[in-house]
Amino acid sequence: MEKYVCKVCGYVYDPAEGDTNAHIEPGLPFATLPEDWHCPQCNAPRSEFELENGPMPGMVAPIGQ
Repeated sequence: MEKYVCKVCGYVYDPAEGDTNAHIEPGLPFATLPEDWHCPQCNAPRSEFELENGPMPGMVAPIGQ
């Protein structure tokens, strides 16, 4: 599963771990987190998260990858 990083503080949401403080069970993908979920470290909204190690804007993956 894909990890997402908070652009404000660097917290990484790892679906394999979930967020026990917010009662989010392990195995829940980022896309299915509740709308009111926020970063447990800085309180930033979900909209402040981005895919960890995602492609840089404008970059295209080589053919076959």
